[in-house]
Amino acid sequence: MGRAEVATLAGGCFWCLEAVYRDLEGVDSVVSGYTGGHAASPSYEQVCTGTTGHAEAVQIRFDPDVVSYRELLEVFFAIHDPTTLNRQGEDIGTQYRSVIFFHTPEQERAARELIFELFDRHVFDAPIVTEVQPASVFYPAEDYHQGYFERNPRQPYCAAVVSPKVQKFRQKFLHRLRKPPG
Repeated sequence: MGRAEVATLAGGCFWCLEAVYRDLEGVDSVVSGYTGGHAASPSYEQVCTGTTGHAEAVQIRFDPDVVSYRELLEVFFAIHDPTTLNRQGEDIGTQYRSVIFFHTPEQERAARELIFELFDRHVFDAPIVTEVQPASVFYPAEDYHQGYFERNPRQPYCAAVVSPKVQKFRQKFLHRLRKPPG
């Protein structure tokens, strides 16, 4: 891996985002966690109540010489619904909101430009409600959440919700998939 940058994204259940970004060429690591709220070191149970202000999110370390920040955002907008406020499918609450947490002014600019382009080209039938906010403290989720889909593909939620998103990503971004080792 060359130089590394960090992206932090929230768009529903972090299992979905993590599973997709782990497959993307140029991504070094993906950590599921919580950010954007006011509670220090929150637990999954606390975040699920919707009272911590945190969103389920992923923090992605990536090589910008292999995959650009904009490409990460293009994947983000392709795999979740950025038009539903505090909701992704049956996952409802502020912890499932759509947010791009930027780490640099360049990331903020890229996020706002892409949202404007998507709006201007009428890509979605409803207004985009994705928030663009400065990154704050990121709390990694409990160990059992890390790599959850990879370890539990047949778990009912994974089979019904995560797997279709991963398949959609793989079909649409076939040319950007990580090459198998060896």
